[in-house]
Amino acid sequence: MPDIPRMSAVEGRAMSTMREQRLTRALLTCGAVAGPLFVLVVVIQDYTRADFDPRRQPLSMLSLGDLGWIQIVNFVATGLLNIAFAAGLWRALRPGRGGTWGPLLIGAYGTGLVAAGVFRFEPAWGYPPGAPRGLPDDPGLGYILHGAAFGLVFVSLVAACFVFTRYFAVRGERGWALYCAATGVALPALYVLAGLLSNGGEDSRPLSLLLRAIAFLGWGWAAALAVRVRGSQLPTGTGAA
Repeated sequence: MPDIPRMSAVEGRAMSTMREQRLTRALLTCGAVAGPLFVLVVVIQDYTRADFDPRRQPLSMLSLGDLGWIQIVNFVATGLLNIAFAAGLWRALRPGRGGTWGPLLIGAYGTGLVAAGVFRFEPAWGYPPGAPRGLPDDPGLGYILHGAAFGLVFVSLVAACFVFTRYFAVRGERGWALYCAATGVALPALYVLAGLLSNGGEDSRPLSLLLRAIAFLGWGWAAALAVRVRGSQLPTGTGAA
């Protein structure tokens, strides 16, 4: 019988490394997909959902009504994608700078999105039809936990922005460092502006529009980060110099 070539130890390690890299890139791709998917599903619902007005009703209210399951799935699915993204960051960046807090904060962001889908907003601002014209009179536990989930998403994203500001600054990537820092400043600025212009939430129009701006900016930044790290093709287990 002819001799069957045996794989050398070096070739075996090379193949194992390639498999590890493919898995890491696949996990990072989850983060690149999550943000655009979330935004696309929201925009489609904004302009096709009967009786829903995106100028007056925050996107969380898409979880209500007969078709509310679509937004619930959107929250949960994109949250899980971002948790997978966090695992990819962990694999790609550790043990280098940003390899611990970066993945943990992105993981918390994804967890908050899942929780925002599990715990729903309550009828308010005229949606669904027959709901109070303003905020809920007697908010339940689900409403409170949905707000806490948003808080987790928001704080995690802002903190992650500054973790990666330092990460890219150390690497000498000034453009990316500025992008991360600008996003980290813009998100809380938009949140404060939303509170001021909406009179603490009483006026839903500026609140709805500015909360959408926060989501689109923050979710977009996370997706762009995933694309950037994936494109760097960092070997498993290495990070910033």
